[in-house]
Amino acid sequence: MSASSTVSPANALRAAVHAALIADASLTAALGGPRIHDVPPASPEFPYVTLGEAQVIDWSTATETGHEHRLTLNVWSRQGGHGEAHHLAHLVQAVLHDQPLALDGHLLVNLRATSAEIRREAGGRTYRALLRLRAVTETG
Repeated sequence: MSASSTVSPANALRAAVHAALIADASLTAALGGPRIHDVPPASPEFPYVTLGEAQVIDWSTATETGHEHRLTLNVWSRQGGHGEAHHLAHLVQAVLHDQPLALDGHLLVNLRATSAEIRREAGGRTYRALLRLRAVTETG
């Protein structure tokens, strides 16, 4: 990344994750369209995916500037039971786990899906899969 670049590693990673999810034909077909949102819509169509919380930790060495990222993605479903949420979580993980995403101004060292948790939300109609990812980036 040049000294004049203004794209943070966190924003570059988030944009690359969003682009990879939108570009995956199997995932968008299972969602019924490109329903991957950085900001959840006020009245979303189910099922859909949202990019959630992020934590960025300095991962620099004596010679390289780097960051560790912990990302949470949410898969939302109202299909009866856990089945659809599990299936969609699997598709999201397949798109991202160990994939060499291109980041604007940064290098992706690795990207790993570390856990998935499927739960029924309050009210009982909505299921949410919380997917946790870990990535390491370096200044490129």
